[in-house]
Amino acid sequence: MDQTRTQGSDRQTTAAETLQYMPGFGNDFETESLPGALPQGQNSPQKCNYGLYAEQLSGSPFTAPRGTNERSWLYRIRPSVRHTRRFSNTSYPLWKSAPCQDEHSLPLGQLRWDPVPTPTEKLTFLEGIRTITTAGDVMTQTGMASHAYVFNEDMVDNYSFNADGELLIVPQIGAIRVFTEMGAMDIEPLEICVIPRGMMFKVTRKGDENVWRGYICENYGAKFTLPDRGPIGANCLANPRDFKTPVAAFEDKETPCRVHVKWCGKFYVTEIGHSPLDVVAWHGNYIPYKYDLRTFSPVGAILFDHPDPSIFSVLTAPTESAGTANVDFVIFPPRWLVAEHTFRPPWYHRNIMSEFMGLIHGQYDAKEQGFVPGGMSLHNMMLPHGPDASGFEKASSSELKPVKLENTMAFMFETRFPQQVTKYAAELETRQDNYLECWDGLERRFDGTPGIK
Repeated sequence: MDQTRTQGSDRQTTAAETLQYMPGFGNDFETESLPGALPQGQNSPQKCNYGLYAEQLSGSPFTAPRGTNERSWLYRIRPSVRHTRRFSNTSYPLWKSAPCQDEHSLPLGQLRWDPVPTPTEKLTFLEGIRTITTAGDVMTQTGMASHAYVFNEDMVDNYSFNADGELLIVPQIGAIRVFTEMGAMDIEPLEICVIPRGMMFKVTRKGDENVWRGYICENYGAKFTLPDRGPIGANCLANPRDFKTPVAAFEDKETPCRVHVKWCGKFYVTEIGHSPLDVVAWHGNYIPYKYDLRTFSPVGAILFDHPDPSIFSVLTAPTESAGTANVDFVIFPPRWLVAEHTFRPPWYHRNIMSEFMGLIHGQYDAKEQGFVPGGMSLHNMMLPHGPDASGFEKASSSELKPVKLENTMAFMFETRFPQQVTKYAAELETRQDNYLECWDGLERRFDGTPGIK
């Protein structure tokens, strides 16, 4: 028996049809894929309908304050103790965890890469993860890792959960279906999704691309949340209503399956005889979700100067130090530039935070040459960076009329920790040895004359 069911409103669909979602960020949701599967008025009845098992999945300590306490109740065909049998060691040699002091000869510096190579062999999503940087310490649940992924095969009978952190997935080529214990999400380029720590999932392909490629932030620390808006007030940036959580869906599949687990930087696999995605109903607030980056409402200067890039924060993973993020997820979307007598691209700067950037499509205004879709750059803590020479000349001499930046979407994983480059990234054939030359044309312009020339 092989069934995949979802339910939204009063009707039932198969997962092959258009998926349905519930809107809101941080909400307490409830959903069922069979009528009456969700208990009412209590969490753990003596007997659940349909012969289901009740089980709680906790995303925070039991005694966490109400505002940060997260848990969901799942009503499933088998309890999850049946979804892990005896474990065996396995390996994903290109997926690294912090601290990762890989041995390589690449010295400190500003770095940039073209896209990771297209695989010649068959790879699933898990097999296609390539770690570029790590930061912090996975054992103490601080920091993060930046990955690129590239794959061309579905996880049909292979499933996974990551005990080390939540996964923020940013597709760049090819739409994907992320099927979790709590429902399925279709994610296309210019959308993102977040899979909570410890939640079962599998990833399959949608469409007819030759390769599916993108980026992942593996967040070891406090989970992502919406940043405070401060003086911006109640609106703009990423609005809660634009986040979408899947409705309940399940697989009733009795075939040999494998569950792959990442735990404290190591990998294990267990063999079971059924799908672990068997949650028929659930309620709670520990949930997967997706977000369309095109719904981000940017704010900016409407008279002069360039605000800090924090105004482009979509999600933040906070630390105990107020305003200092374990990870910020920042985007640079299409927007109007209108500032008067102002250098409009991002200014030259050095920063205590470390910045990993990727380009989903189009071009980035501060680097019009060399930074290509699918590419990556790394500007580590206190290393200077900013517009290349041609970008500086263009921004310094162009007419300051209103200009709309279009056909662009870049992003940044920014962290308080230094990001260590992996051996794979250091020796990657697509690393641009000549990246530093983009600033060679920034010659001395000082002539001792006061005033603006």
